Amino acid sequence: MKIAVIDDYQNAFRNLKCFARLKDHEVAVFHDTEKDPATLAARLKDADALVLTQQRSPFPRAVIEKLPGKLKLIAQTGRNTNHIDVAACTGKGIVVAAAGGGTSYSTSELAWGLIIASLRHIPHEVQQLRQGVWQTTVGTGLHGKTLGVYALGKIGGCVAQVGKAFGMKVTCWGREASQAKARELGYEVPASREAFFGNADIISLHIPLNKETRGIVTAADLARMKPTALIVNTSRAPLIAEGALIEALKRGRPGFAAVDVYEEEPVTGGNHPLLKMPNVICTPHLGYVEQGTYENYYGTVIDSILAFAAGKPINVLNPEALK
Repeated sequence: MKIAVIDDYQNAFRNLKCFARLKDHEVAVFHDTEKDPATLAARLKDADALVLTQQRSPFPRAVIEKLPGKLKLIAQTGRNTNHIDVAACTGKGIVVAAAGGGTSYSTSELAWGLIIASLRHIPHEVQQLRQGVWQTTVGTGLHGKTLGVYALGKIGGCVAQVGKAFGMKVTCWGREASQAKARELGYEVPASREAFFGNADIISLHIPLNKETRGIVTAADLARMKPTALIVNTSRAPLIAEGALIEALKRGRPGFAAVDVYEEEPVTGGNHPLLKMPNVICTPHLGYVEQGTYENYYGTVIDSILAFAAGKPINVLNPEALK
């Protein structure tokens, strides 16, 4: 099979241990993101199978209809396929294979890296020291502060555990299931949404993005946060109402943000307003970008590719396409 891998920013795919399992197949790897549907389709003209990494490139009907007729498999890392028009794939006879393989640890680790980097002003102090300046800020400690975790799923649960270990007061908000789980684990569920946002020193978002959660964090929510508070988003940018975070930071409530996700990715050329704000730390969507997670994600993708090539497809979301 001819396999195309797109959006491999770091040229990581060929350097993974699991890559050797494709030794009997022809693999083409593309490192940049192509947004134009016609150009993307031309890039994939020789491919029998396509590997997608998370949601780096959307595949709506407009793109799928331009894909070459010989493409028969899209193998996706992770289970999230909201960026793929699966019905359009089925109509074109393209099988979509998606399964797990990731862990909750890598993103929760990054969330804590961002929290500590922000509260202790680590990026700024590193830069100052490089310029010959010794100590320019006074940081903020974690012990005794209030950590608000929005959605207590696997990642949110890991973040909450670490907060508790640091001696923080952990509060949680979310759907009834999240709130019930929080009470079961001994975390506090505030009396209201307003209290959740208003009393937290740090709020970390761990909400899946879908039609119901898009814009779920509003300008009014942000305006209730303390001027000293930090909001951390390692989930998805559209969870926060469009434009609300930038305006809130300008007004000083919350006072700080740490962001790993953006409305349009990749962000290149330093072209994003958050990058120009001194009270914001930005990273380039690194939550899942970790060696072990990559081996797991891509290992599962390769399982799907090899099974399809052997005529025994697995992890298929649209079995109708096999007919």
